Amino acid sequence: MRRFEEELTCSVCYSLFDDPRVLPCSHTFCRSCLEGVIHLSSSFPVWRPLRVPLKCPNCRSVVEIPAGGTESLPVNFAVKAIIEKYQQEDQAEAATCSEHYRQPLNVYCLLDRKLVCGHCLTRGKHHGHPIDDLQSAYLREKEASGKLLEQLTDKHWADVCLLLEKLKEEKSRCESIVQVDKKAVVQYFKKLSDTLEDKKQALLTALDELNRRISEEYEPLIEKLKKIREEQLELMSLNTSVQKEESPLIFLEKVDEMNRRIKALKQKQLPDVKPVEIHPRVEHLLKNVWAKAEVGQIRKILVPKIKLIPARKLHSKGGGKEGREPKELLQAAGPYVVLLLFVITALHRDFHTRLQDVGDVLCHTFNVLMGFLGRVFSL
Repeated sequence: MRRFEEELTCSVCYSLFDDPRVLPCSHTFCRSCLEGVIHLSSSFPVWRPLRVPLKCPNCRSVVEIPAGGTESLPVNFAVKAIIEKYQQEDQAEAATCSEHYRQPLNVYCLLDRKLVCGHCLTRGKHHGHPIDDLQSAYLREKEASGKLLEQLTDKHWADVCLLLEKLKEEKSRCESIVQVDKKAVVQYFKKLSDTLEDKKQALLTALDELNRRISEEYEPLIEKLKKIREEQLELMSLNTSVQKEESPLIFLEKVDEMNRRIKALKQKQLPDVKPVEIHPRVEHLLKNVWAKAEVGQIRKILVPKIKLIPARKLHSKGGGKEGREPKELLQAAGPYVVLLLFVITALHRDFHTRLQDVGDVLCHTFNVLMGFLGRVFSL
């Protein structure tokens, strides 16, 4: 049936006949198409004669339309039946227009380069566009498509391939750099983590050692006082039982024994509680030195040797937190800083005679250095 599609197509709208009507010249057209031709060619705006002359779009012969209009023209029932059967059989196979229901795509629009139906050309958005029949458009475009290969293999596509390779190489180079940097990050922070872990363990070890010395210092004294306290409580309990004794002889013997024990207990020498200070304080070091140090300098900070120092001796050498912090800073400083401070101390010989010990010398020198640096930066 498809090979007869041209015979079933209206020459005005290029679509399958819709309500086909036969002119007196025996040519068939859609009724709506004839109405449009009559409307365009009508020269009787006020009155209409009984018979309207019409030039056939196919043979160009002049025919007369009855007074009843196109409705009175005979229906081409044979063509109508063939079209209905054709549409029923080939509805699933034929490509139809998405905008006009069941209209086949049988015309090629040269302007938009796409298949359209007859309605798209007569009253749709392709109205007035240059057209061609499907077979001619197919043969012409098939011949032209052979030249597309030349456009796909010219210098432009060679440049595309070259640029693609360069982009891949650049991407690979950048990814390699990123991988190297990632490896450097892992190594750096592993080393930094190891350094921090070593410093942490060193400080904890120093504090554990300090705990051991504190136990050695205080535990014997505490045990001694515990024994004295236990003996005191025992004598108090013994006194209560002695007071209940009714036998004079036994009472006097027990009282005499208890007096001797009380006298001996009171003669025992009590330990001297000497207040001590922990120096330097790790808390102050972490806050005032470690927290302010650059990451790269952390491994150079020395772990101090923490000591128990008599409180009166510590306070007599500077007093309070303000007096301790410069020494803590100096103990945490590296050997090069200490050497520099000793050189500055040597240049200030008049101070040496007034300072008590090396710690005070370093402390005073540190203050001198800080004051000098403060004056320099204030300028």
